[in-house]
Amino acid sequence: MPASLTRDSDQTLTEQLVQRFADRIEQHLLPPGTRLPSVRECAKAHQVSPYTVVAAYDQLQARGLVEARSQRGFFVRQATVRKPRDTQAPSRIFEPSRPIDATALIRGMFHQPGHRAMPALGTLPPEWLDAPMLGAALRKATQAEKLGSLSLHYGDPLGDESLRQALSHKLSEWRLKAPPSQIITTVGAANALDIVSRTLLQAGDAVLVDEPGWAAEFARLQLMGARILPVPRGPDGPDLAVLAQLAAAHKPKLYVTVSVLHNPTSAMLSPGHAHQVLRLAEQHNFHILEDDIYAMLAPPHATRLSVLDDLQRTISVGSFSKVLAPGWRVGYIAAPAALVDRLVHTKLLSTLTTPPVLERAVAQCLEQGTLRRHVERVVQQLDAARSRCAQLVRQHGCRFVSEPQGLFGWVEVGVDTERLTHPMLDAGWLIAPGTLFHANRQPTTLMRINVATAQDASFWKALQQARKGLR
Repeated sequence: MPASLTRDSDQTLTEQLVQRFADRIEQHLLPPGTRLPSVRECAKAHQVSPYTVVAAYDQLQARGLVEARSQRGFFVRQATVRKPRDTQAPSRIFEPSRPIDATALIRGMFHQPGHRAMPALGTLPPEWLDAPMLGAALRKATQAEKLGSLSLHYGDPLGDESLRQALSHKLSEWRLKAPPSQIITTVGAANALDIVSRTLLQAGDAVLVDEPGWAAEFARLQLMGARILPVPRGPDGPDLAVLAQLAAAHKPKLYVTVSVLHNPTSAMLSPGHAHQVLRLAEQHNFHILEDDIYAMLAPPHATRLSVLDDLQRTISVGSFSKVLAPGWRVGYIAAPAALVDRLVHTKLLSTLTTPPVLERAVAQCLEQGTLRRHVERVVQQLDAARSRCAQLVRQHGCRFVSEPQGLFGWVEVGVDTERLTHPMLDAGWLIAPGTLFHANRQPTTLMRINVATAQDASFWKALQQARKGLR
C-alpha cells in the first residue's frame, strides 16, 4: 500500500498524484500498456476522493502519458510525449507491474527527488567529494597559455599525454606495468568496457561474467548480442569448476570480471584463484576484461589478474568517476600492446577523442598528490560508515553475507528483495534488489547497499516495515 498523500504540501492532492504516476512512467517502472488502477482502487489506496483521481488521470492523459480505453480504464501510452519537469517529491505509485531493472537503477542516479541519499546507488555522497580541489585543477588546466592547445584541437586519439603518464605512475603503485603507449583514455569506465567489448566481440559470441555481477554490464552485453555465461562468484573468486566447464563447452571470447572490491559482494580475488583463472584463459584462449573501477578504494597490493598476467591476455579498465567527479566522465583502458591500435580504432568510431581539458585537470590531481590525499580521506569516511552500517543492519534484523569492504555491502534481509522494491519506492527509497545482479533475474533474499548512503536510520526502519508487510 503506498504512503498517503501529504495534505500540508504546497502541491494539491491532484498534483501530487499526477507526479507520482508520471515519475514511475518516466523511469519505465510502469511500461507501455500497463493498466492503471481503477478510480475506486486508486482513491482508496491514496486516501483521496474519486474526484481527485479522475482529475489526476485527466491531467496524465492531457500530458500524453496515458490513454483512456472505452470500458477498460486508463493505460500507459505506447509512445509517450513527456514535458520537462522539475520534480521535487519522491516517486510513489500504486502497485507498479514491472520489476526494477538496470535501466531503472541507472535512471535513479539522475533522478533523486529531494536530494535524499539513495542506498541503491553506486556513488559517494556529493559532500564527500572535494569541490575546491576540482576547481583548482580545472583552473590550472584552463590557464590562458594552455587553453588554446587543449580546446582548439581534438587531441591525441590515445588521450592526453600528461594523464596517460600520470596513470602509468599510478598503476605502477598497484604493481601494474603499463607504459603510456598502452593506456587509452575514455569517457568513463562504461565507455571503456564498451570499447573493449566492441573490439573483441561479435554478435553471438560467448562471454563469461561473474554472477552476481553488475546489472548494467549484463544489459550492455545483451544489447550487443553476446551470449552471456554466468559463473558463480564466491568470496575468493569465480567457481573454477564451472568456469572450466563453460570455457570448454562454449569457447568464450571474453571473461568480464571484477577482481578488487567486487560489485555487489565487495569480495577480493584470492591469489590462488587468480592463477587458476589465468591458466584457464590460456588453455581455452579467451581474453579477460578486468573492471577495476573501485581500485582507488582498495589496498594497493590487492590481487589483480592484470598484474599477474602482465597485460598479456588481460585488459584493465578504470575510472575517476567514483572518487573524483562523476560528472567529468574520465576513464581509461590499460591493454596489451598488440590490441592498442584496434582499441583506438573503436574509440575513434565511438567518441572520436576525449575531452583534453578534463583529462589535463585529472592529471593535475594525480601529479600534485591532491587526489591521493582526497582518497585517503574517503577511505577513512568509508571505514566509519561501514561501522555504523553494521550496527544498523543488526538492529533491524538483517545481516551482511560477508564482511563488507569498500563501498558496498551484500545484505541478507530474509524476504524476496524484488518484492521489496516497490513498497520501498512508495516510502521514498530506491533499493538494489539481488535479482538485478543475476543475469537470469533469479529470486533472492539479498540486496546491495552503498554503505556511504545507507546511514539514515529511517531507511532501515522503512525496510523493516516493508519486510514485515511481506511476511
